[in-house]
Amino acid sequence: MNSICRTVLLLLLCFGPSAARAETPEEWVKLGARVHGGFGAFIPVGIRIGLDAMARLKAQPRELSVLYYSGDKVPCPCAADGVMLAVNASPGQGTLQIAQEQSPPGTFAVVVIRPRKGGEGLKYTIPISWLPKLGEINRTIQDPLPVMTR
Repeated sequence: MNSICRTVLLLLLCFGPSAARAETPEEWVKLGARVHGGFGAFIPVGIRIGLDAMARLKAQPRELSVLYYSGDKVPCPCAADGVMLAVNASPGQGTLQIAQEQSPPGTFAVVVIRPRKGGEGLKYTIPISWLPKLGEINRTIQDPLPVMTR
């Protein structure tokens, strides 16, 4: 799949409705806020990526490992917390790693998700063009629930 198709797919995943969820939007917001210390627009991006990876790889929680590359213009790897929550990855168990290297120029992040026991994985590229919109959502959000349903 070429990068344009992946970008379009990711846009649909992040801003379109999600059919399969283990948690309700309210539960995602509470969990994200508790783990991350607040719930902003970057966390749902990670949750949607994690849920998509689990569905496409036919994986259960704790069966995937995540390698997250953050872009140089991104304030923090907040979306990694969303991926972590969705797939039940853990830095302590070595299933979530934040790479020392940055994602390529023009990207917000690159997320590589693979089965822990080996096999083909998935690579998600989030374009840097999303940063202004996500930042705007963070500045203006009153209620995080609509962020989960976009």
